[in-house]
Amino acid sequence: MTADRLVVGTSGNISVRSGDLVAVTPSGVDYDDLQVADIPVVNLDGDVVEGDLKPTSELPMHLTAYREHDAGAVVHTHSLNATALSLLRDEVPAVHYQLADFGGPVRVAEYATFGTPELAQSMSKALTDRTGCILRNHGTVTIADSLPKAYNRARQLEWLCELWLTAKRIGDPSLLSDEEMARCAELFSGYGQQSR
Repeated sequence: MTADRLVVGTSGNISVRSGDLVAVTPSGVDYDDLQVADIPVVNLDGDVVEGDLKPTSELPMHLTAYREHDAGAVVHTHSLNATALSLLRDEVPAVHYQLADFGGPVRVAEYATFGTPELAQSMSKALTDRTGCILRNHGTVTIADSLPKAYNRARQLEWLCELWLTAKRIGDPSLLSDEEMARCAELFSGYGQQSR
């Protein structure tokens, strides 16, 4: 995530679910220093069942994504362009058909203090019928059935926000219609290698 400029320092976090257990990045550990043994494993109530390090402060957000949105993996970033867009908009406008992979325009969740149940609920509301959202004045959350797919969505979301911000500097970006977005969403449902 650092090399892809999705986080700086120890910001952001990821998790992956296996049954009723979740492996999640620990709080405040530099990604360059992170070892497999450093990854805490928690149950869906947030109790640590394996590992010595404290889980990320955003654990309530991760657990909410698992319990309320049936996620298999969660990626939370502090990416620049998405966070900048959150200061200006209530959603990522339909600037590209790639938004169909998120279920439509990506919503911006209302601001709440990091690590709080209020932030988890704000995120959950913005994630309704979506696979990603932006947290106002904070960062992004993407979900998927696998960690590689959730991570790819985080990268795509940052690119979509950069696309809108770049075009907006010059003028008013042309947007895709709701009908076209619905058509693309249908096409995305069968996109790629389904047997993998």
